[in-house]
Amino acid sequence: MEEPVDNRLADLERRVAALESAESAGLRPQERQVLPQGADPEVFFALRGLKERIPAPGAVLYTGSVTLPDERTIDWQFGRPTPEVLEADWASRASALAALGHPVRLTLLREILHGRTTVSALSEVEGLGTSGQIYHHLRQLTAEGWLHTPSRGVFAVPPTRVVALLAILVALER
Repeated sequence: MEEPVDNRLADLERRVAALESAESAGLRPQERQVLPQGADPEVFFALRGLKERIPAPGAVLYTGSVTLPDERTIDWQFGRPTPEVLEADWASRASALAALGHPVRLTLLREILHGRTTVSALSEVEGLGTSGQIYHHLRQLTAEGWLHTPSRGVFAVPPTRVVALLAILVALER
């Protein structure tokens, strides 16, 4: 079924306004993005800051300020120059990515960030399996640095991995 003409017209008006806003903000075409109505045209502030500090060929940077459900705040920034990223041994990162490639492991990470930090607490989450299966997944996440054990029987995402994990999840949005 075709979208009503009023909706398509409103969408086109919103997109034109966003393009005009980007133009007036001095954004180059590759920096332009169709923004939701009312969005701040300064959406590319981080990109502009990176470009001011790092000359071509540039760098890849991720950053975040995260307040977790337990009220811990984690501020983190990490970056690498483009040539270093392009020349790195990408295959050496496969096992760390593979550890994230299972729905149960992603659920475990989410639940741990939400405060369920013991196998007993994690066992209460539907769909995670038996305690033996949970331990299996926790071992894999721990081996790849996505988890650590700050005290016996307690699992946590290391502060240096919280923003990285969330950045990966955001990068996968479509």
